[in-house]
Amino acid sequence: MNLAEKILAIHAGRDTVKPGDMVMAKLDMILGTDVTVPLSVEVFRNMGAEKVFDPNKMALVNDHFVPAKDVKAATLSLTMREFARDMKVPAYFEVGRSGICHSILPDNGLVRPGDLVVGADSHTCTYGALGAFSTGIGSTDMACAWAIGELWFRVPESTKVIVEGEFTPMVGPKDLILYIINKLGVEGARYQAIEFCGCAIEDMSMDGRITVCNMAIEAGAKTGLITPDRITRDFIENIYANPTPYTPKRGRDIGGEYGLYLESDCDAQYSQVLEVDLKDVEPQVSIPYLPSNTKPVGEVSDVAIHQVVIGSCTNGRIEDFRAAAKILGDKPVHPDVRLIMIPATPQITEALIEEGLATQFLRAGAIISPPTCGPCIGGHMGILAKGEVGLFTTNRNFRGRNGHPESQVYLAGPEVAAATALTGRISDPREL
Repeated sequence: MNLAEKILAIHAGRDTVKPGDMVMAKLDMILGTDVTVPLSVEVFRNMGAEKVFDPNKMALVNDHFVPAKDVKAATLSLTMREFARDMKVPAYFEVGRSGICHSILPDNGLVRPGDLVVGADSHTCTYGALGAFSTGIGSTDMACAWAIGELWFRVPESTKVIVEGEFTPMVGPKDLILYIINKLGVEGARYQAIEFCGCAIEDMSMDGRITVCNMAIEAGAKTGLITPDRITRDFIENIYANPTPYTPKRGRDIGGEYGLYLESDCDAQYSQVLEVDLKDVEPQVSIPYLPSNTKPVGEVSDVAIHQVVIGSCTNGRIEDFRAAAKILGDKPVHPDVRLIMIPATPQITEALIEEGLATQFLRAGAIISPPTCGPCIGGHMGILAKGEVGLFTTNRNFRGRNGHPESQVYLAGPEVAAATALTGRISDPREL
């Protein structure tokens, strides 16, 4: 079996599974956010449930509309806050102690290798960076998961993506995943698990792996997965050496504290194999209105940009801001550009301050936002007006997603984003 099949088999209590099998599998963690929990609470109550199966296997995160932008957003958070209190959920992340969910969970030790994780957010596939099978679900499924602790799954086929070589200057994990999505197509891995492997993946930091797995859904995938290894173990052990108030105090049912370090068998089956050599990957830009509409930056240069956003669950890690800082140097943001920086967690904001990056960004003319999904979903903290054009390090650029239906968003990595913020036009960072 491959990695995805092994995780589902273990959680379904079966020796083996194969693509197409229907299984009921026990869950290790269920994620909800301020915009998805309220509907689930209504369903949970209507189905007659009185308590959740295990409050220690839930995480409730304020991140989409925070700080609350209006009364409706405040009411959504209030509903989640009261539910967390009633169900005695330890991993409830209040504004000020919260951040973007897909950084909050791994950074607090709430996801481990070999886990089966679901979340009412499509980018729950991010946790495959730690070797977990993680996938998005709807609010109704989340209510059922809260009640009984398991869900049905159709075992997916798997696509293997083998990445070899070394990154060239000014090229990073975001460029790699945009390149891969372009090769696969927006539905090229529909309802499949994408298993990323090869020397380049093995050498990649956890921040980079989070970026890559986060966007597996943009090729239609059920999840993205990377085999857990020494980098994974170092990441997990560091959390337990420096626990937060939300880090689990005990091992969970399957895998204990440090998780299950599984890997695919040498004779595992895949529906397709894509081989990528990093020497062929240049800085990438996805043009409106699909993430798969990706071209080398040189083919879309000189497009005037009104707003640049660096952050989100895709590129809100400390390594992303370090990369942007190298490009910005001591130069000012172009006078016609708004540059918004969104660290994924308060701890990353603290790192920006400690490393002097926050001062650098502010002096350049950027604004540093609290952790939020806001502009990525066109909900808050940086919405585009009619006719405006943005370049974001987020994961989607669908029509109207980031603001007015007649606005446009280009997707890129932090290096291209920082270069663009300086020039006012989409720019190749290698030319600065």
